[in-house]
Amino acid sequence: MGQITVEQTPIEGLVVVTPKVHGDARGYFMETYNRNDFEAAGIPQVFVQDNQSSSSRGVLRGLHFQIHYPQDKLVRVVRGAVFDVAVDLREGSPTFGQWFGITLSAENKKQLFIPKNFAHGFYVLSDEAEFCYKCTDFYHANDEGGIAWNDPEIGIRWPIPDGETPVLSEKDRKWGGFASYCAER
Repeated sequence: MGQITVEQTPIEGLVVVTPKVHGDARGYFMETYNRNDFEAAGIPQVFVQDNQSSSSRGVLRGLHFQIHYPQDKLVRVVRGAVFDVAVDLREGSPTFGQWFGITLSAENKKQLFIPKNFAHGFYVLSDEAEFCYKCTDFYHANDEGGIAWNDPEIGIRWPIPDGETPVLSEKDRKWGGFASYCAER
């Protein structure tokens, strides 16, 4: 018990989880998820699906969410580093439309718990990154929503080097801005 520490962010419900790492000359061991510890920390969600992606430097994935089947997510990086972002889309929230970003890496071993009704995305900082996440609902391909990664109304300060353009999927190039999202609700 007690194998994690939980740090609140400026957005209620969005928390940084740091596992206790047990290391010696052989390497290290850590529990990345223990239901008892998470419940004790106020995160009682039951996860039903694990996902993993691999991306190269400069790839930006997001900002994504599920419309009718929202998911809580627990995200982490097992190789490399990313700048991870969550945007509050909860109706009536005092932080609606605000974002929080953090570097997640294989080195710092931090995780981000993202509640339902947040948009999520990340930008790859290392040559390659492997990104893992647990979800509380299954992925529904026809239920996908998104917001433009560079929407000025949200104003995410991505750590993209001057003169570089992030590598986006065709789908991520087409998302509308935050105002469009709000108009469609």
